[in-house]
Amino acid sequence: MQNIPLLEPAQPAVLMIDQQAGLAFGVGSTDRQVLLSNMVALAKIATAFNLPVIVSTSASKVYSGPLMPAIQSIIPDVTSIERRNMNAWEDDAVKAAVAQTGRKTLLVSGLLTEACISFPVLSALAEGYAVSVVADACGGVTSDSHALALRRMEAEGATMTSWLQVLLELQRDWTRKETYADARAIVEAHAGGYGIGLTYARDMIHPL
Repeated sequence: MQNIPLLEPAQPAVLMIDQQAGLAFGVGSTDRQVLLSNMVALAKIATAFNLPVIVSTSASKVYSGPLMPAIQSIIPDVTSIERRNMNAWEDDAVKAAVAQTGRKTLLVSGLLTEACISFPVLSALAEGYAVSVVADACGGVTSDSHALALRRMEAEGATMTSWLQVLLELQRDWTRKETYADARAIVEAHAGGYGIGLTYARDMIHPL
């Protein structure tokens, strides 16, 4: 397994695959609304830390629909790369877009874990990329098949992570003022009780 040090903002690019409503209908591994919130949080993290974002969709005009609006609104200047095959790494336009970032570390999220996530992750690993799968921003058809896909990717060297760990890893020091406000806002909006606690502390706890 690759030894990936703590992430710095200059290292990763974000690859968001098939985050489309038609595919989300098939997700049974987690609550869909929570999954959407997690994917939106990751898009916000990419924006806050100026990470390059590559978006790919499939069958958008036939079944799956466009990139979900809640995500597109966070990255309005990113145009999705439409493809036909399941493995985004086998699409020349997607692979070229990744290469153009000049980054060899990838944060990958999307639908569905069993194929459209695991296939490009395995392919990227084989070509020497360091890959972290943002597992709670991925969804599978069943809990078992999602977990098995994550295990297969991890066995081949992918690092499993969560959107919150990515955020805290990139921020690391709350005195990093250039990203503090955005990082805190993401936590408050998407991190459940942790976010509620931060909001409470801001509004209710005052120094004497």
